[in-house]
Amino acid sequence: MDTANISFIIDTTDGTAQLGIEIWIDQVCVHQIDHVTEHYHFSHVMSDEDGEHELKILLKGKTLDHTEIDDQGNITKDALISISNIQVDEIDIVQIFHARAQYHHDFNGSQAPVTDKFHRYMGCNGAVTFKFSTPIYLWLLENM
Repeated sequence: MDTANISFIIDTTDGTAQLGIEIWIDQVCVHQIDHVTEHYHFSHVMSDEDGEHELKILLKGKTLDHTEIDDQGNITKDALISISNIQVDEIDIVQIFHARAQYHHDFNGSQAPVTDKFHRYMGCNGAVTFKFSTPIYLWLLENM
């Protein structure tokens, strides 16, 4: 069976904030970190057989206490999760990921749900979703 390897780096701006991550592929949770405390390399091998797929990265545990705001309403400190160095079979797909990924969140319950573009950082509980297809090399040729 042919396989494809998806990998990326998960990091935090505040290792004391108990931010958690779940990583889902095709509605199956393939990895979970209850408390991201430091730089973490995620890697997952999946089938490269014909098919449509969705990668979902879920941030959980963010609270209002993780964000410090000054008297003028400016954020002075915040706990964020970053997703970087996104690769498929060691091929950098960061540009494709940022162009196509969607960040679904509700500002931690303070506003109505929104769908934003994803630009490396997750600062609100919610999910980044990214759709792709396999065989991965055909998908890469069509999308690079």
